[in-house]
Amino acid sequence: MLDAKVVALLNDQVNKEFFSAYLYLDFSNFYEAKGLAGFANWYKIQAQEERDHAMLFYQYLHNNNCSVTLEAIAKPNVEMKELMDPLKAALAHEEYVTDLIHKIYAAAQEVQDFRTTQFLDWFVKEQGEEETNANNLITKMELFGSDPKGLYMLDNELAARVYAAPSLVL
Repeated sequence: MLDAKVVALLNDQVNKEFFSAYLYLDFSNFYEAKGLAGFANWYKIQAQEERDHAMLFYQYLHNNNCSVTLEAIAKPNVEMKELMDPLKAALAHEEYVTDLIHKIYAAAQEVQDFRTTQFLDWFVKEQGEEETNANNLITKMELFGSDPKGLYMLDNELAARVYAAPSLVL
C-alpha cells in the first residue's frame, strides 16, 4: 500500500498534467491564429503527451489500488502577445513540472517507496528532455524568428513533428 502523502502528490500530479495539456492547447490556439501551423502542431503534440502523462499517473494509482480524484482544470492564464511568449512560458512551466516530480520522488524516497521511485525515474528523464526541447525552441526563435524566411523554415520544421506515445511500462 502506498503512503498517503505520496498518493496525494501522485493524485495532484494527474490534475497538473491535464492542466499542462490545456496550457499547450492554448499555445497551439495562439499560433494557429498567427498563421504558424507548425508551432501549433508542436504544441498540439505537447498537449497529447501531457494527457498521456496524466493517464500514466492515473493508471499507476489504480494499479496500486488507490483512488483518483479528478479536479476542475483551471483556465490557462498566460498573456501571449509576442511569438516568443508561449515558448518562454513553456520553459517556465516545464521547470515547474520538474519541481513537482522531484517533490513526489523525494516523498517516495522518504518512506522507502521504491516502486514509486522506479515509476518516477522515467518522468525525471522525460522532464530533462522537455526542458531541453523548450530551451532549444527559444534558442531557435532567437536565432531565426526575426527573419521571415527563417521563421518560415522553423515553422516547417515544427510541422514535421509527429506524435509518439510514451513507452513506459506500468
